Amino acid sequence: MTKILKGAEVVEAMNAEVAASVESLSAAGVVPTLAILRVGERGDNIAYERAVAKRAEKVGVAVKNVVLPEEASGEAVLQAVENLNTDEGVHGVLMLRPLPKHIDESFVRNTLNPKKDVDGITDLSLSGVFTGIDTGYAPCTAQACMDILDFFGYDLQGKRAIVVGRSLVVGKPAAMMLLDRHATVTVAHSRSVDLATRCRESDVIIACVGAAHMIDADCLAPGQIIVDVGINVAEDGSLVGDVDFAAADGLVDAISPVPGGVGTVTTSVLLKHVTHAATKSVGCHCE
Repeated sequence: MTKILKGAEVVEAMNAEVAASVESLSAAGVVPTLAILRVGERGDNIAYERAVAKRAEKVGVAVKNVVLPEEASGEAVLQAVENLNTDEGVHGVLMLRPLPKHIDESFVRNTLNPKKDVDGITDLSLSGVFTGIDTGYAPCTAQACMDILDFFGYDLQGKRAIVVGRSLVVGKPAAMMLLDRHATVTVAHSRSVDLATRCRESDVIIACVGAAHMIDADCLAPGQIIVDVGINVAEDGSLVGDVDFAAADGLVDAISPVPGGVGTVTTSVLLKHVTHAATKSVGCHCE
């Protein structure tokens, strides 16, 4: 029987951990605070901003909203980032992207202090993931994949793992984090030759290529653990993952669902990073 790796179970445990950290920080006179920087009125950004704020309220993390108009200049956005960098009351910054096309997003995101880069978007934060140096935080979605595997007790040492997807948001950092857990890692993508064989030979699959049901029955084998990061809209309007869930269910040992899997954990990872950053900023043992 296939185990469904439900994100809600991971979120419940992680939220309890975050709430405990918030309580300890509060006793030390610190209110962990996340600043959400949004430029423009993109509906998806606004929806995510609200979802983050709702989750933050549940665990006691304060949220500071910084909203600039769509036509804001690059200089104005840079100044907003610099203000947040120097604001001692802000411990983490979530920069909603993409930024408007007239703004140099790469330059702006790399002005963010890595100590406050709780979503892992700066080059310095990513370098920490690749080098093992504590320079910032891993991208939240990649971290969520690892937290799901850890929560359900999967030992990755010596396992053959394949990451299908090579973005800097999930694929590449997830591959490095698997290596840190002593897995033997393959990174594949939409142009990989004989992808099905490579997947079938793997014990663990992290699917983050962004193509509905690309990991189909030909890619699957008994005993596998699958973390499905993909969120795709099917022809009937439903949300589906990169993995054909129907083909996997009853065959593989475990799989995360879409929806209800990795996406639900990502926001809790973000808030955990905020409390960690707050703890580091005051140098207390609050976790």
